[in-house]
Amino acid sequence: MKGAVLVVAFVATTAAAEPIAIVGAKVHVKPGQVLDNASLVIDKGRIVGVNVPAPKGAKVIDGKGKVVTAGLVEALSGVGLVNVDLEPQIVDGRFGPLDPVHADPVHAGYDARDGFDPRAVTVPVARGGGVTTVIAAPAGGLFAGRSAAFALDGGATPVRAPAAMHVELGAGGATATGGSRGMGIELLREVLDDARAYGKDRASYERNAKRRLIADRLDLEALQPVLAGKLPLVVYAEAEADIRAALRVAADYKLALAIAGGTEAWRVAPELARAKVTVIVDPTANLPSNLEASAVHDDNAAVLDKAGVTVAISTLGGTNGARVLRQLAGNAVAHGMPWARALAAITTSAAALYGIARGTLEKGAVADVVVWSGDPFETSTGADVVIIGGVVQSLESHQTKLFERYRKR
Repeated sequence: MKGAVLVVAFVATTAAAEPIAIVGAKVHVKPGQVLDNASLVIDKGRIVGVNVPAPKGAKVIDGKGKVVTAGLVEALSGVGLVNVDLEPQIVDGRFGPLDPVHADPVHAGYDARDGFDPRAVTVPVARGGGVTTVIAAPAGGLFAGRSAAFALDGGATPVRAPAAMHVELGAGGATATGGSRGMGIELLREVLDDARAYGKDRASYERNAKRRLIADRLDLEALQPVLAGKLPLVVYAEAEADIRAALRVAADYKLALAIAGGTEAWRVAPELARAKVTVIVDPTANLPSNLEASAVHDDNAAVLDKAGVTVAISTLGGTNGARVLRQLAGNAVAHGMPWARALAAITTSAAALYGIARGTLEKGAVADVVVWSGDPFETSTGADVVIIGGVVQSLESHQTKLFERYRKR
């Protein structure tokens, strides 16, 4: 019976979106708005509404005893860029480890859509965990480059590109620049200054009539939307000192800042809230991996949320591990974050950071929907049905194939 369901789902992914009615379920229309024993209607790839008449001939999915949410949004991911971690030929957007003497720490011109593989083995694994949209982000160097948002429906066209510019401070930034953490921040400012000078007078640059600029032309060009505040700057920073430095840089250059990692962000919560800075955290990253940021708090996400900081929950570059995104949110709840706020952290808050219209089941929204067997934050729960853009997706992956192959001795 299970095999038959998988076959039907696979066929559905190749077809156009058909009308769907999920009936009798607990529907989270958006974080904080829940309807019991409700019916969700989908047509033409969009949400028609809750408890409204279904179109004639709609495919009916029994939702009795099940929970329905919007598809999850992974705010910082390697899915689609990293296929197999230890095979360099199928890893993209990773700059490092770098030779601090000879390597270029500035990769601002890198564009993740040039490296994203919609058929990477990591894509169906994430989709099977209810993740329907990922922000595929580069990593390494000081400026890693630009991310792109992709729906995990097998398509190569991004939902939004570029989605953000990514920078790494702290130990990673220091390694890339061949000096202390402060030297990384110094170079960050110098590159931003050069990009601003370039943007004001491109003609002189083209005539070679300017002083030497530290970054290449395409890097400088890629930074123009960042300086205009139109493209978020996501800064990976763990230590309190580095987070405060990022806040100063953002204020000086009037940047739309977000912090990723944020191990010690709880210490800076009031300042982050005042600056309206989103913080992307992994609530299970509770062991100091080095001495860079040792003040680890299990309730980091809860403290930030209570202070008024917008929190996005992420695997912080995870690939195969992206499937456990919902469980990371469950850990945040276990340490004090309200359930609805944790759901927002893997749906609406993550989507809003990058300006993508995903994460709700409100009327007119893109029909990215997950039907769960129970509370999605519980480890015993699974994704029974995943719908992206109104199309039921296959839940088959290389992991499920291996399971089926070796389940019988």
